[in-house]
Amino acid sequence: MAALALVPHELVPLDTADLIELNHVYDLEGRKAFDQVILWEWHEAKEAFRVVAWRLWKSPAQTPERDWLRGGYQMLWDDVNGPRLVRATSFYETWTQYDPELEDRQLFPPERRRGLTGDRMPK
Repeated sequence: MAALALVPHELVPLDTADLIELNHVYDLEGRKAFDQVILWEWHEAKEAFRVVAWRLWKSPAQTPERDWLRGGYQMLWDDVNGPRLVRATSFYETWTQYDPELEDRQLFPPERRRGLTGDRMPK
């Protein structure tokens, strides 16, 4: 994380979301299956949150932090194509026995998601 802090912020892709969820998924017997970070945005027409993108949570360095200067929360981590910064208004952490991203996929297919800068699907 310290090395990422040295990268000038104008070189780091900036994405926004309304909500960052750190989700811990457990199987039906209570064993941890995986951890993920899900980025959500509010859709007025549907009056519901919809997934923008998600990433596996691989280390505490990916945990969203409070942004005391600007308000809200932010995550800065080394993504697939280099460093990435995401800012959001809200953050919460959940422990579930289902995958919220997979559930959202049933109502809002991935090809309709906005995605993050640099990994958007072609239209």
